[in-house]
Amino acid sequence: MANRVTVNEQICKGCGLCTSVCPKKIMVIDRDKLNAKGYNPATVSDIEKCIACAMCAIMCPDSAIKVEKE
Repeated sequence: MANRVTVNEQICKGCGLCTSVCPKKIMVIDRDKLNAKGYNPATVSDIEKCIACAMCAIMCPDSAIKVEKE
């Protein structure tokens, strides 16, 4: 099992706090997708580079991000 980051897109407001703390700069706001509330949710651009530090999940004010380490 590899590292996994799950973003609950229906909760995510696209605030960008997770993107600002990601040391690998792989958390990004998906400008091509909208959730039911009209926000662009966060996503991982390259899961292979993820080190599962969970900084994104820690910073998320809505607890929309879950990180699982291999």
